[in-house]
Amino acid sequence: EELQRQAAQGQLFHNDDTGMKILSVMKEIAQDVEAGKKKTRKGIFTTGIISVLGKYKIALYYTGRRHAGENLGALLDKRDEESAPPQQMCDAKSGNTPKDHDLIVSNCNTHARRMFVDMADAYPEQCLYVIVDVYGKIYQHDAEAEEENLSDEARLILHQTKSGPILSEFKTWMQKQLDEKLVEPSQGLGKVISYVQKHWEKLTRFLHVPGAPLDNNICERSLKKAILFRKNSMFYKTEFGAQIGDLFMSLIQTCNLNHVNPFDYLTRLQLNSSDVFKNPAQWLPWNYRETALEKIA
Repeated sequence: EELQRQAAQGQLFHNDDTGMKILSVMKEIAQDVEAGKKKTRKGIFTTGIISVLGKYKIALYYTGRRHAGENLGALLDKRDEESAPPQQMCDAKSGNTPKDHDLIVSNCNTHARRMFVDMADAYPEQCLYVIVDVYGKIYQHDAEAEEENLSDEARLILHQTKSGPILSEFKTWMQKQLDEKLVEPSQGLGKVISYVQKHWEKLTRFLHVPGAPLDNNICERSLKKAILFRKNSMFYKTEFGAQIGDLFMSLIQTCNLNHVNPFDYLTRLQLNSSDVFKNPAQWLPWNYRETALEKIA
């Protein structure tokens, strides 16, 4: 609960879904379908949310029938009311964005780039330009900003100066493909171009908002934990079992994101369980060592 409260105060949220199985929920869905309930939601998902809170990152997992946007909305309900609207990074699926919260939303450029990669065999020349001359250079500029440890504001200026002209040329190039009927808008490469044009503002948010990320890679990597569990164990038996699994995945991945040994952290929680229940804020992955040392002293 304390980890969720802290996460809700983040300045930036990444989120996404992957499919999951819960046997008890699958049984409920089958019964609803058999009973003829038309509005039965048949999907079961594990949502991954990464909250960036200053220099810390918090991973949270939620498994059930809610989409990523609904789970993020429930988390944001715990946010301090006076806090400024946070940023969000996700792909363009409508289910990823909460309906009742103000957010500055960015969309994932890796997702867009991957769509051009998938078209490369059929449109090699055009896709090579997009993959190498557009996205390749943009990511090179972002790596430069990271290497130089630039502030969010300095990174913004770098992208505006170096990536801005590249994206302006790319935007003109895409429209030319459609205007000169070099591609069919509703299929193949034309469909990919139409997707990028439709989501252009959110895909290029990093040119206008300090700290806006390029992609949702950190969340996709974190969801691999749930995918690996699904591969090895196939399913959860009950919703309660899913909650326990989500709890441990959240703690372990939060440790990983903050370069903390998960085994050591979980061991310390067990050895100091009574203190953890009394003062959970003092037993988070980034401060538990200091708390343990103070207790020894």
